[in-house]
Amino acid sequence: MSQINYYTEEGLKKLKDELHQMKAVERPAISRQIAEARDKGDLSENAEYDAAKEAQGLLEMRIAKLEAIVSNARVMDDTNIDTSKALILSKVKIKNLNNNAEMEYQLVAENEADLKQKKISVDSPIGKGLLGKSVGDVADVQTPGGIIKFEVIEISR
Repeated sequence: MSQINYYTEEGLKKLKDELHQMKAVERPAISRQIAEARDKGDLSENAEYDAAKEAQGLLEMRIAKLEAIVSNARVMDDTNIDTSKALILSKVKIKNLNNNAEMEYQLVAENEADLKQKKISVDSPIGKGLLGKSVGDVADVQTPGGIIKFEVIEISR
C-alpha cells in the first residue's frame, strides 16, 4: 500500500512540472542518444550505447517513482488550518531561548522542505518538536549539538 503525502498546491505543481520535464524533454533526448550510439555500429563494445541505456534506465526509475508520488499526493487546504496549534502548513514564529534569535518557518511535507524559502519538514527535528505546540509552549528539540529550546511566539496560516 502506498503512502499518501500531503502537499501545497505549489508543491504538487512543482512535482508535476518535474515529471512533465522528464517525460517530454529528457526521455526523447536519451532515446536520440541511444539511436545515435546504435548507428555507430558494434553494440558489444560501444560505451556510448551502454551509458545511454544506463541513463535511460535511471530516468525511467525516477519517472516511475515520481508518478507514484504524484498519484498518492493530496493537496492540503490551508483555509481551514487550526491556528491554535502548530500543524502541517502552519507558519510558526519561534524564539531560540539559547540566543534569543527569532525565526519563522512554515511546516511542510518532507518533499517540499526548502530552507531558503523558510519551509521545514514536519519530519525534521525542529518540525517534530513544533508539531502540536501552541503559542507560549516551549519545544525541546534534539540536535547533534544538544537540546535547543524554542518558544512558540505566533502561529498563522
